[in-house]
Amino acid sequence: MASIAQRIAGLFRVKANKVLDRAEDPREVLDYSYTQQQEMLQKVRRGVADVATSRKRVETQIVQLGQSGEKLNEQAQQALAAGREDLAREALTRRAAVTSQIADLRGQQDALRAEEEKLTVASQRLEARVEAFRTQKETIKARYTAAEAQTRVGEAVTGIGEEMGDVGMAMQRAQDKTDQMQARAGALDELLASGALEDATLPPGRDEIQAELEAVSTRGEVERELERMKAQLPPGEAGKEGSAS
Repeated sequence: MASIAQRIAGLFRVKANKVLDRAEDPREVLDYSYTQQQEMLQKVRRGVADVATSRKRVETQIVQLGQSGEKLNEQAQQALAAGREDLAREALTRRAAVTSQIADLRGQQDALRAEEEKLTVASQRLEARVEAFRTQKETIKARYTAAEAQTRVGEAVTGIGEEMGDVGMAMQRAQDKTDQMQARAGALDELLASGALEDATLPPGRDEIQAELEAVSTRGEVERELERMKAQLPPGEAGKEGSAS
């Protein structure tokens, strides 16, 4: 049974992996993997070049030993012609040793050639795989970039939609309040017209009928005062006043 510490450590690893997943850019991972494969391909190519260099070095040694063997053969013939059989025998002995070395080197040459061919085939296959990975990598990166852009646009549109929804609600509330205010104003106008409500422009305690009665009384007083003033005027002035009016 796992201990509490182990469970806590496991939970921490899970959370850490989730954080890394969110922070990880797959395009960077693909580029890094491609770089690693390229480095591996370069190592294989260097291996092929090293084997080829070794093979050429062995070939050079074979050529040099072959030339040495031919010279020893000529020296053996010259020594034998000079009556020095002992020298001819020594030259032939050395030539046999050279021939043995050439045989060994040819075996190494064949092994190196086979190794070079094998590494060349491996290099070509690896190069093809790396190139295929590069193509697939660029395709995935392009798809990811497009998906990322689409997601950002979708998030932006969603945000605008939510904001427009709030704006629409605010406009609807304003429209409702405006309608309520207009309805209230219309109701107040109807109540004022019917006399159910007093006009706030009139002095307290006076209704419209009272106001009309007072207006009639005021006009009567004005007329009476005017007639009184006319009666006080001299006769000639009264005529002038009448004609002027």
